[in-house]
Parts: sequence; C-alpha cells; structure tokens
Amino acid sequence: RAREPPSMVRVLSDDDVAAVLDLEALLGVVAAAFRKQGAGAVERPERPHFPVGEGLDPDAPGEPLGTGLVMPAYVHGDDHYATKLVGVHEGNEARGLPTVNAGIALTEAATGLPAAYMAGTRITNARTGCIGGLAARELATGPVSLGVLGAGTQARWQTRAIDAATDLRSVRIYSPSDSRRDCADDLREELGVDAEAVDSPTAAVEGSNVVVTATTATGPVFPGEALAPGTVVVAVGAYTAEMQELDVTTFERAARTFADVPEEAAETGDARAGDLAADDLLAFSAVLEGEAGRENDHEILVVESVGTAVLDAAAAGHL
Repeated sequence: RAREPPSMVRVLSDDDVAAVLDLEALLGVVAAAFRKQGAGAVERPERPHFPVGEGLDPDAPGEPLGTGLVMPAYVHGDDHYATKLVGVHEGNEARGLPTVNAGIALTEAATGLPAAYMAGTRITNARTGCIGGLAARELATGPVSLGVLGAGTQARWQTRAIDAATDLRSVRIYSPSDSRRDCADDLREELGVDAEAVDSPTAAVEGSNVVVTATTATGPVFPGEALAPGTVVVAVGAYTAEMQELDVTTFERAARTFADVPEEAAETGDARAGDLAADDLLAFSAVLEGEAGRENDHEILVVESVGTAVLDAAAAGHL
C-alpha cells in the first residue's frame, strides 16, 4: 500500500532549537560527522552563492544588500539530508541584527519527503563552537587557560563549547571595542568561569594553552611570537582569500596545521599568508580517529575552520 504524504512539516523556531540543544551531546554528534567526512561517507556539493537585495535600496538601487548561500549535505546512514539557506548581510550590524542568518530544511533521505524546517543560526553557531571544543579536548595539554580574540557571538559559542568539552579554568578576551567587557561579563555569569577582558592581543595570548580567533579580520589579530609552547590555536574567522587572522610566525612555529576542509582552508588568507597548500593541511578528522595529533607537550598546533555543511546536517538531524 502506498504511503500517504504527510500533511504537515515540523517547524522549529529558535526557541525550540534552544530548548533541545545540549552542547555536551552535540560534541559527540559533530565528532561522528567529522569521522564520516574523513572517511568520505558524506555528500557535500559545492555551495552556490549569489547577490541578493538589488533594487530594494532607493538610494543605491543597483547595489545588492547581501549574499545568499545554499549549503546542502548528507551523512551516509542518516535519516535526513539537510539544505541550509544562509543570508550574509553586512548592513545588519547597524540594524542590531546578526550579520549571518540561516534556516535549515530537513528532508527524509529514504523518500524525499519534507520533514522539518528549522531556525538555523543557533545550530550554525553551536556546531562551529563544537569545532573549538573538540580541538581543545583532543589537543590541549591539560586544564584550559583560554585566550579569545573577538568578542561577538562566535567568541561566546567557542567558549561555551570548550567549557563543555574540557576543564576550563580561565578566559581572557580581547577585542578592539568595548564589547570585550560585555563578552567577559556575560561568560562569567553564564559559565561561572574566571573571564576577564584584557587590553591587548598579547595579554589574551600569553600564558594561554588554547587560543581562539573568532573575528572578521583581514590581517593578523595577535603576534605569533607571543604564543607559549604547547598552545593550540583554533582559527574560525577567516573563510575567504581576503580574510586573515593568523600571522606567518604562528605557522612557522606550528608543528602541524589541521583543517576541517583542507582544500577549502587552503584558499583562505590565513593559509596564503603561511604559504600552505591543501597538502600541507591535515584533516581534523584524523585527530578524532587517533591517526594524528599532539606528539609532545611543547608543540604549537593550529586548527583552521572554514565550516562544512556536513556538520549542519548532522546537528540539525540530531536536534
């Protein structure tokens, strides 16, 4: 007997997503998705992007207001595949809105029937935070002293996930604006950790054994010579050739550089500054498989993240 198509599609608001999102559980989901990606057991087509909003601004009718992206992915064996729809609008900051917003459509992998439509911004932020959490869990030398460059939404999610994954002892946050103080206050209250705003990038980095960069910078955000031996650097901000967070010294001092998607990370401003090709970048999945990682407590290690829709699919299906 033919199955009747469902009459309704489940819709999850941001509040619904928040109600079921648990970072400790999500860390395991993201780790499993990385392992599947490393084994080639995923589908991750290229993501098209296109200008949007042209004709809406009467003062500049010929100019687009943002960029739309479509990010599809499927993890072999999962019940659903995902299509994430993303809008990147730089003008949103002046409106008091997030620059990047997303929705995720889930579809039954066995039948092609629509299953759910979910607010995707929180999912994107959380799965990206889990990259830092997993990197710190697998590669840090012990209890974590965290230095954060950036004080926006992703700085908070990186810190939350690292707190969920490790024994987080302290956080020092630097951003050129006063937002660093608000970020430190929020994290101190939310997580109950020693979180402090500092007045220079060097102050955030020195003495930290995990450093996270979560910015939109187009040049280095801290001096590589300030890194202590044994530091893990997690760079999540640069995802285009024009964006850069790490300097040449950081890569010269690093024993190894890992990436979530080596062939795409090689195209970023970070990799170009370090003269790194895709073959110079190790897949982060190898760390989770126990095939690569830290070889001694003095090594500086770098993890570069550009984002992968595989993690969106796994996280959305789980939630």
